[in-house]
Amino acid sequence: MPPNLTGYYRFVSQENMDNYLRALDINVVLRKLVCLLKPDKEIMHTGDHMVIRTITSLRDYVMDFDLGVQFEEDLGPVDGRKCQTTVSWEGDQLVCEQLGEKRNRGWRHWLEGDQLHLRMTAEDEVCVQVFQKVK
Repeated sequence: MPPNLTGYYRFVSQENMDNYLRALDINVVLRKLVCLLKPDKEIMHTGDHMVIRTITSLRDYVMDFDLGVQFEEDLGPVDGRKCQTTVSWEGDQLVCEQLGEKRNRGWRHWLEGDQLHLRMTAEDEVCVQVFQKVK
């Protein structure tokens, strides 16, 4: 049975965000700004329904979805694109596949103790973020 990811997580660290954003064709000014942000994550996980909020001082981003059901995700606030997105479990990892203009786009969430890990991919770039559970 997959873990329940419900909780509030504070930003700890990130690696390779600038190159990841470059792969998404984000302009240099916005890339520099995003690299300075320290987002928090709030996850509400009830059965096959999840809401993942990414919370920053600039803007929040909310994903509200049912596991295993493809939906159109509007990534306008991120990079101006729309994707056909499916989120499902692969073992203990929550895996998101975002089909659209960019190859190999998606992410994985998993827990290691009280830390939430996020691995985001776009094209050949990988960004890893770590968050500490606070409640």
